[in-house]
Amino acid sequence: MEERLDELTREIKEDEKIPIRIEQNRRWASYRGQTLARTLRGMVYYQNALEMLACLDDMPDNSREKFTAAPSEKHKALARSKFTLVVACQNYQRQQKETDPEQHGKAVEMDKLLKENPFMRIAYVISKLEDNRKKSYYSVLAKYDQNCQKIVKIYEIKLPGDFMLGEGKPENQNQAIIFTRGEALQAIDMNQENYFEEALKVRNLLEEFSPYKGKPPRVLGFREHIFTGSVSSLASFMSSQETSFVTLIQRVLAKPLRIRMHYGHPDMFDRLWFLTRGGIGKASKAINLSEDIYAGFNCTLRRGHVIHREYMQVGKGRDVGFNQITRFEAKISGGNAEQLISRDVYRLGKRLDFFRMSSFYYTTVGFYFSSLLVVLAGYVFLWGRVYIALSGVEDAIAAQSSFKNSALETVLNQQFVVQIGVFSSLPMLLENSLELGFTYATGNFLIMQMQLCSVFYTFSLGTKAYYFGTTLLHGGAIYKASGRSFVVKREQFITIFQQHSRSHFIKGIELIILLITHEIYSKISRNSTVYITMTIAYWFLAFTWLLAPFIFNPSGFDWLQTVYDYENFQEWLWRRGGASSTAEESWEVWWNEQQEYIHHTSIWGKMAEVVVSIRFFLIHYGTVYRLKIAAHNKSILVYLVSWTFIVVSIVVYIVVARAKENYGKRKYSYYRTIQCCVILFVCFVIGLLVGLTEFQFADLFISILGFLPTGWGILCMAAVAKPQLERYNRVWGVVVDVARLYEMAIGIIVLVPVGILSWFPGFQHMQTRILFNQAFSRGLQISRLFTGKKVTKRTFLRDLASRRKIA
Repeated sequence: MEERLDELTREIKEDEKIPIRIEQNRRWASYRGQTLARTLRGMVYYQNALEMLACLDDMPDNSREKFTAAPSEKHKALARSKFTLVVACQNYQRQQKETDPEQHGKAVEMDKLLKENPFMRIAYVISKLEDNRKKSYYSVLAKYDQNCQKIVKIYEIKLPGDFMLGEGKPENQNQAIIFTRGEALQAIDMNQENYFEEALKVRNLLEEFSPYKGKPPRVLGFREHIFTGSVSSLASFMSSQETSFVTLIQRVLAKPLRIRMHYGHPDMFDRLWFLTRGGIGKASKAINLSEDIYAGFNCTLRRGHVIHREYMQVGKGRDVGFNQITRFEAKISGGNAEQLISRDVYRLGKRLDFFRMSSFYYTTVGFYFSSLLVVLAGYVFLWGRVYIALSGVEDAIAAQSSFKNSALETVLNQQFVVQIGVFSSLPMLLENSLELGFTYATGNFLIMQMQLCSVFYTFSLGTKAYYFGTTLLHGGAIYKASGRSFVVKREQFITIFQQHSRSHFIKGIELIILLITHEIYSKISRNSTVYITMTIAYWFLAFTWLLAPFIFNPSGFDWLQTVYDYENFQEWLWRRGGASSTAEESWEVWWNEQQEYIHHTSIWGKMAEVVVSIRFFLIHYGTVYRLKIAAHNKSILVYLVSWTFIVVSIVVYIVVARAKENYGKRKYSYYRTIQCCVILFVCFVIGLLVGLTEFQFADLFISILGFLPTGWGILCMAAVAKPQLERYNRVWGVVVDVARLYEMAIGIIVLVPVGILSWFPGFQHMQTRILFNQAFSRGLQISRLFTGKKVTKRTFLRDLASRRKIA
């Protein structure tokens, strides 16, 4: 790039070279990211292709082989009459008035794009104060006037009210679609692009709308080329997954299943048909979070025809960072849960025949519902195994000689082969085999396995299951901006903890507790082959949910940064929340935000949350009767008496906490005295139990293993009863303090394996090589030499604010 710039600016004065080089470098970077400039460059190819085709049509047949002439004004005018480019940017006026240089700069760059493309239009919304002091909203279409040398308005249409009542993206589309012209409409996202050779096929594609082929299609879909696959291993996983969906899967959905919907851009619409039937997207808040697919629902309900063609494609970028991908999948999963309770899905279920209804189910909401069932089946299996082990039923089964046979081991081995994700990778393997050959597809599949794609897809399964289930139970799906930027910067532990704590970390720790309990009390575990085959998939699932965010985090196993992460986590955890505090500054604020969805749910949602939390008491109930101190007593009194352990623990914590609050700063000797008394009291109780009962020190550790889930279950129930408990400040204060201790324990459990892996020499280099290619890995290692300073809270908040602006 620099060499080309030297050639370009050779005859320009030195003082004039700098602005030109800066501008060209910015364009070079923009055309390699997921930016509006790249998308507009691709859409302009339609105009260029139409001009060239018009010029070729006017030429004699014998001179087309030596075509060198540029299109004339007549050909350009003809192309402009066939093609209109409208950019929907509802915030354009606000950005023009912004004092923030970054926001105002976006409007300036938009003006520059309008100036460079005379046929481009921009649609935005303005607000005005009327004479009655009431604010009115207008949808405006503007262009760059070559004669006036400025942006001028073409149309200004008054809207019935505030247009931003629903989801932002469909509302933006709806206010701009009124300015489109022509019979066909193509909506393009800002993460897409086009190619000139593909734009030359647009006339052939539009011929698909001709009625001579039978029933004309109302939605015309075609394939996409994912251009972000080479950025990182995560990008290649998403690229492979998306490529199989936009080619093989959509092709089959269109024919023979005849159930293809509109899954997003770049599908083409019969514009007049959709404008008279509700538009190309619905914008109701929350329920239309996945707005694109409702155009397909609407089309199918009105007997519209959807087809898919493979001879044309456009470029598309996908998320390339782990947190970006998680936010995107959380949004899609929540949107599918909202679809499940929408009237469109209900009507489709009532009107489709059995075969199309089955295809519709498994290709839309059924996929996410099946993901939820897979995770729930794993929980039911493990909880069932733990119950059988703790209840003594397994002892009787293991005593039978028929139990010890090789048939069970064979079945479990086959089950494991399915569980490692072969079936989830099958569409990618088939598509690559079809397009690139079986040898390449097999090699690519093996490379993906070495890049830990199974870890990624297993974590993704948990994301889909959690957000789909939570939204289905409580509602409240929201749009999560992913940013689409290049991800080469290390995410801090606080950010990872906030995003994955509820969806993965807690679930992973729960699985580990179940597996340890099963290992202790199950007689099958003594048969190592059967036990390993039976539980290895669940160990893999648990550790994947705990470690995947760090494995796919650039420089995620840097020892020094891990130490800083722990220090920042402790500071964030113990900082009290105030009126001006944010979730990024205080754990207490973040924790309260995590409980918001419970207070907006229905009474059935609250009851479901309580019923689900009861499972945490089962380990406590089962382990109590297995303690030596119980002396094989099966009375219910044993379980009731065991609650004194929890009550005493809470009282001890309250005493120590209040002592620290009252004497920790001024009368520190009093605080130390109270601590010593508490320690002596605990030692005295343990000694008393050892002397008077059959208590053993192993009982202490098993009690902790069994009682910790009980405490978490109490916290979950307390969160449901938050409005009632907040009336009693001291009671709610104890709940918050205990919750803080649990969150600290969760953070430490997650950080310990990360710290161990960070301490091993060479592991960081191996992780970087898995994430990125060799050249980029080398550059990242060099950059770490210059960025080894400690991440303070100020720098963390500044980086977080910059990421939010980008998103």
